[in-house]
Amino acid sequence: MDSPDKMSPANVVKAVYLGFGLFAAQFFWTLYNNFMPIFLQGGNEAFKDNKGVLGFGLSATVAGFIMTLDNIAGFILQPMMGPLSDKTRTRFGRRMPYILVLAPLSALAFALIPVGPSLITPATNGRLDLLVGPFALTMACAVVMLLSMALWRTPMFALMPDIFPSALRSKANAIGNLMAGIGSIIALVSGGVLFRMGMALPFVFGAVLAILAVVILFLKIKEPARLAEKADAEGGLRILKELRNVPPENLKSLVLILLCIFFYLFGYNAIETFFSSYIATTFKLPAGQAGLILAIVALSFLAFAFPSAMIASRIGRKKTILIGLLVFIVAVVSMYFMKALVPVMCMLPVCGFAWALININGLPMILDTSTGEEMMGTYSGFYFVAATLGGVLGPLLNGFFIDLAGKDYSTIFIICPLSFLLSFLALSGAKKGEVKAS
Repeated sequence: MDSPDKMSPANVVKAVYLGFGLFAAQFFWTLYNNFMPIFLQGGNEAFKDNKGVLGFGLSATVAGFIMTLDNIAGFILQPMMGPLSDKTRTRFGRRMPYILVLAPLSALAFALIPVGPSLITPATNGRLDLLVGPFALTMACAVVMLLSMALWRTPMFALMPDIFPSALRSKANAIGNLMAGIGSIIALVSGGVLFRMGMALPFVFGAVLAILAVVILFLKIKEPARLAEKADAEGGLRILKELRNVPPENLKSLVLILLCIFFYLFGYNAIETFFSSYIATTFKLPAGQAGLILAIVALSFLAFAFPSAMIASRIGRKKTILIGLLVFIVAVVSMYFMKALVPVMCMLPVCGFAWALININGLPMILDTSTGEEMMGTYSGFYFVAATLGGVLGPLLNGFFIDLAGKDYSTIFIICPLSFLLSFLALSGAKKGEVKAS
């Protein structure tokens, strides 16, 4: 029998299999966040000196709004899916049916996204008449993908606390994020190579790989029946009702941790959404190479994912996140003053290390403010409320500030540290969220 406070080999294998779901999701998002802003903005004034970038010619503000659609869908749908999956009863489990149906749908829509941009030529680059046909096709595919992704991500995340006890959640989340990091690196490295061979190739490859990952997840992960029985007795509570019922001694910490997550994801989304645009406009690199540079962050995150969980087990989750926030602030502020590509690249591993300290431990802190193990889908929904709201406002407001600054994409290196500072202040007041007694 697995020890409740030790990551045994059996637990590690289980976490790796579970991580294939995160692998699939992260593969999608990495390619989408890297290439979609280029498709949307290519051909506008900021890209006029980079003739290799073709697109619809939209402004950073409009592109930022479009890049928030996934988070708008998530903000509406993901909190609903936690309680819904808590109450779902099928022979495949509570969470798995949503993953099995909706993940392949999102993969198909994802594979079709580059069909619209493939119709752009140097002669039509950035022209408004593209917005009728090719742009509409691209957006239709993107919307289907975003809606279906929003519906299966919360059930997938809720599998982790279903399977692992409190003491193992940071470590299990680290392994899951390790798998996500591998997905991100494969997406960035293969995406850049495949993009140069054909615009659609990275999207088709990503869709096939994601479906294979979900098949592995289904074959290797079995949901514990005991939680389904307990949830039947308790009944699933809606997100707002559950929030009202959180004990006062837990509620303050829960709200502060949610604010912390909102602010750090607000800032991080600014970097993630517009970094490829920053590289393409500042250093005049093609879209594929811009994404390849961002792989440095993913590699660093991958290297420090599990060590960050070990650090949290020694000094606590809260201290670990606070340290990560401070390190990230210093790294990003430094990048603002750098005018050459090599120094910027040298700071990216520091960002990856800091992001591992932060991101590995955020979700487990939310889960361990809970009062019942059977409601992990609901508490995963709390997490996604904060995460998706940060994801909605981050790209939108940062796109607005970029345009306000005369399409200066280095603005992201100002907004990000300010939001991380607010995240630091919010988390400083939290008292709950550490490992609970088994």
